Amino acid sequence: MPRTADHDARRRQIAEGVRTIVSEAGLDAATVARVARASGMSVGLVQHYFPSKDALLLFAYRHVMDRIGTRVAQRVAEGEAARGTIAASLRAALREMLPLDHERRSEYRVAQAFAGRSLDSAELAEVGAQTSRRLRDQIAVAVGNGKECGEVEPEVDTGLAAARVLAVTEGLAVQLHREPHGRAGTHPLAEAADAVLLPTLESVFTGTCRQYSR
Repeated sequence: MPRTADHDARRRQIAEGVRTIVSEAGLDAATVARVARASGMSVGLVQHYFPSKDALLLFAYRHVMDRIGTRVAQRVAEGEAARGTIAASLRAALREMLPLDHERRSEYRVAQAFAGRSLDSAELAEVGAQTSRRLRDQIAVAVGNGKECGEVEPEVDTGLAAARVLAVTEGLAVQLHREPHGRAGTHPLAEAADAVLLPTLESVFTGTCRQYSR
């Protein structure tokens, strides 16, 4: 059938139903019947858009990963529009990957559920790999832009810096999800998120943007 805006909207609506179920009850609970109820559709309509459960889960995983990626890109764009530093824009973007509120915890739980299932699914594994590459590339672009404006030294390895920043962010996300009320030193772990991210970013963005020194 031809792709239309309504077609895509219905598929996203169904994917949101999957996200809600998985975040509350786990991946095995996402039966077609339960997804239909959560989406406000009939089983037949869900099957019309997704002929197999595997196709449904694959699309839902991509949908959740795209939600996170879109917010990351949005925070970078907002920082640019506000003429903030690249480092500050990137910090705001990276926080979108951290389970610091209900919505982000829900997304993180869903992403991890799919990541576990991807051990036995090459298609799901590729979605995870694509997401990781896209995030690294976005960070690398920010580092490269930092070189152009003076925030990053010319000799910094852009790809290596991006991998390090992403590794710290992902590691912090794991800790926040496992221990939402945990502590780092004398501070709640959630409140200490910036104290973990900032030194990593400051080790890359060591200079001052020339556009603000004119």
